[in-house]
Amino acid sequence: MDEVIRAEGLRKRFGETKALDGVDITARRGTVLGVLGPNGAGKTTAVRVLATLLKPDAGRAEVGGYDVVKDAVRVRAKIGLTGQYASVDEELTGFENLVMIARLLDFGRAEAKARARQLLDRFRLAEAGGRAVKTYSGGMRRRLDLAASLINHPEIIYLDEPTTGLDPRARNEVWDTVRDVVAEGATVLLTTQYLEEADALADRIAVFDHGRVIAEGTSDDLKSQIGRQTLLVRAAEPFRAAQLTAIVAELTGERPEVQGATGLVTAPVHDPRLLSALVRRLDEASIVAAELALRLPSLDEVFLTLTGHPAEEPKSELVSEGSAV
Repeated sequence: MDEVIRAEGLRKRFGETKALDGVDITARRGTVLGVLGPNGAGKTTAVRVLATLLKPDAGRAEVGGYDVVKDAVRVRAKIGLTGQYASVDEELTGFENLVMIARLLDFGRAEAKARARQLLDRFRLAEAGGRAVKTYSGGMRRRLDLAASLINHPEIIYLDEPTTGLDPRARNEVWDTVRDVVAEGATVLLTTQYLEEADALADRIAVFDHGRVIAEGTSDDLKSQIGRQTLLVRAAEPFRAAQLTAIVAELTGERPEVQGATGLVTAPVHDPRLLSALVRRLDEASIVAAELALRLPSLDEVFLTLTGHPAEEPKSELVSEGSAV
């Protein structure tokens, strides 16, 4: 697989603020690169540079084989962009919005209408296509916005925090759409503040903080940097919880945490072979485990380890899928 996005040493200042401070990222064809970080980390600035909307102060980037500064027109022909907020016209219908954008992209009238109908059907908006967008729910607007970014069959799609402000149901619908787009061969650069979103969608993740990439790899790669897993075990007989806790403490050398309501015992584990030793000890003590597992660190724990501070959650209010706005 070849790299369709490559950025090296990107720098961008706004006054005294270093929005980008030497960013290097790459994305391979047909994959999702997740750009993860809190507000102000530089994610949107990076997208704007890669989309030719901003010129970097230093460094260079190529998208689809073209330089984003020298060959900006060619780059724009290859990309689709969905920003943080839906950019469709609320007074027009969904169909009219897509036809208008297609016409702006030099589609003929008949071709524009055909493409609009195709996308409305694909994004499960065919029944709502004749309604004004102002009657759409938040999730429907985001799907329409995504449809608009795909009109010209882009090879590379930038999704800048596409699910900010959506409730879990609407967010899952957008996730399904992203998976469908990638399955058809597109490359996606996805910026997000949602750790769960990066974990669910991204083939590789670049963690941004204060304008720099502080870590990059698969979700499992990043989780392995913490160097430990978490043991979870629960006795089938609740009265054996204290005995179970003592065994876990002895094997791990750590002080386990016990959930009083469920009896679930958890403790950090640095050697996965400990699981086999625990099974033997439970058998010797005639303790039946109702639950027994090793869990990798969460991306929340990874972010805290990498940056020294927790990831910030998006501050937008949720927009319910079921209510029009």
